Amino acid sequence: MTRPVAIYGTTDPRDVPAYRVPELARYLALPASTVRAWTFGQLNFRPVLKAADADLGLLSFKNLVEAHVLSALRVHHKISMPKIRRAIRYLSRTMDSKRPLFELPLMTGGGDLFVEAYGRDLVTASQEGQLAMRDVIAAYLLRVEKDDSGVIRLFPFTRKGTIAGQRELRAHPKLVVIDPRVSFGRPVIAGTNIRTSVVAERYLAGESIVELAQDYRRSPDEIEEAIRCETPAAA
Repeated sequence: MTRPVAIYGTTDPRDVPAYRVPELARYLALPASTVRAWTFGQLNFRPVLKAADADLGLLSFKNLVEAHVLSALRVHHKISMPKIRRAIRYLSRTMDSKRPLFELPLMTGGGDLFVEAYGRDLVTASQEGQLAMRDVIAAYLLRVEKDDSGVIRLFPFTRKGTIAGQRELRAHPKLVVIDPRVSFGRPVIAGTNIRTSVVAERYLAGESIVELAQDYRRSPDEIEEAIRCETPAAA
């Protein structure tokens, strides 16, 4: 894999305000209005996440991961936000953390703790419902990885529109990655420094997937996933 460069000096790259709302929403295949409400609030709706730079309207990699984890509940389980807020407060106390949604993927058994936080209040219908939630959350947490230095990376869902259940979540390819130390935190083809935005631009300009695969010496599948990451309609 491409060796990361310390482009921010001593500043933790995960904290750098790097993304605007439409950009982060595109990477997570979420409506921009949803991401904006979660991070900056809307009318009487208080923010759920703490934006990296609220004054400039910028979000960090940590915000990206938090929104990714949060979407496991909102997108797949349609859980109400008041109940989610209560569960986040519970996780904060249990984990002694100011950012439990960011730290949860790094914990062994994080999925079980997530279900514990939501279980009694949100999935009271049946044990089957709790198991379904656990499977979905586990699939989302598995998209976030750490290395020996503790820095984590996110493999976004590039085919979110075709996901119908836990099986599709588990089988989703990990060919595109967002690493705050690589290419200024923009999505790249995993194991390279090839930005998905550049691949998508060339494809939309008329170059074929086969041509791009040959040019970049990558597989057609990798090129297709790069395009999907940047063009939601293709997902």
